[in-house]
Amino acid sequence: MLEISERGKQMPPSPIRKLVPYAETAKKKGIKVYHLNIGQPDIETPPAILDAVRDADIRVLEYSHSAGNESYRKKLVQYYKTVGIDITKDQILITTGGSEAILFGFLTCLNPRDEVIIPEPFYANYNGFAVAAGVKVVPITSNIENGFALPPISDFETVITANTKAIVVCNPNNPTGYLYSRQEMEALKTICLKHNLYLFSDEAYREFAYSGEYVSALHLTGMDDNVVLMDTVSKRYSACGARLGAFVTRNKAVYDAAMKFAQARLSPPGLAQIMGEAAVDLPASYFDAPKAEYIARRNLLVKRLNNMPGVFCPNPGGAFYAMAQLPIDDSDKFCQWLLEEFSVNNRTVMLAPATGFYGTPGLGKKEVRLAYVLNLKDLDDAMDCLEKALQVYPGRTEVKSVKNEEAIL
Repeated sequence: MLEISERGKQMPPSPIRKLVPYAETAKKKGIKVYHLNIGQPDIETPPAILDAVRDADIRVLEYSHSAGNESYRKKLVQYYKTVGIDITKDQILITTGGSEAILFGFLTCLNPRDEVIIPEPFYANYNGFAVAAGVKVVPITSNIENGFALPPISDFETVITANTKAIVVCNPNNPTGYLYSRQEMEALKTICLKHNLYLFSDEAYREFAYSGEYVSALHLTGMDDNVVLMDTVSKRYSACGARLGAFVTRNKAVYDAAMKFAQARLSPPGLAQIMGEAAVDLPASYFDAPKAEYIARRNLLVKRLNNMPGVFCPNPGGAFYAMAQLPIDDSDKFCQWLLEEFSVNNRTVMLAPATGFYGTPGLGKKEVRLAYVLNLKDLDDAMDCLEKALQVYPGRTEVKSVKNEEAIL
């Protein structure tokens, strides 16, 4: 009998998408589902970048260079300068979404059975990329009580072994929305230099930093050989379907090795790079409106959640996600119940169970991730649904409040 690979067996399902069949069934019953489960912005993709593709004079849609079109990489040099990052076009490798950039980082810098430390909760697909690369994820836990701040450096030191080769950080963070401070980034620099580790920095949400200073791993001095930045246009320009990302490093050996993986997959999306070039030409003021909208949504969401009995949601400093602790027995059961058994006025809400964002078994059972990617009215209506659901959920539990005014404010 034919069998699938051990890698195939170990590949985890998406905790974000696993409830989709239940949502589809609910919709067939005529129930409106408010999707707060996935980071798909409803902000309009800038018309100018779509027009650039429509207006392109293309007779043959050719392969691009494996590193990406030189013209696009030159444009990205300009873009990165606007956020205080000085690099050259030969330090940028264009990828098929940020996902491929993360995978290239793991494949290029890590050997099978190497270990990578990631503060949890973390972006669930890091697990999948680690399985694909044969790498072990070692989680260290951040806590909702302090808004998911970086765990103490002593926690990192405790789990570092001879197999440890890298630390992964997402800043601003998905799923928590936490914005790491300069002090926290400098602490990561210290431990990476001390133990000769790579620092993989996923910076998909840099444009959406609301409180405090955005600090890139490439802003850190003395880290040129250690840092690999993973990037994407998906969230920046609300262009998730473009599948256009970037792998950025000043480490020439790492770049040259990553290039071989890029050559093996031939080239990144060609039409998307035309769009990407046009995006760099958008005025800096373009981000003002989306950022203001996300701040308004965040404020509404956090206020509504913290006004619900037994609920605690720290105020996220960036991205468009929030993690909330709910008075429930099991977030997986609760999120499925919302779609299978609950509705009010033919409406319900879809959330992401937090268990899928933790690497430590048993954590996240009372937490959910909410993506505030709906307009203010829909978001408010979704909170009405959630508030009523919590009142009637059979598995409701009473929990000791962890509300921390500093974390909320």
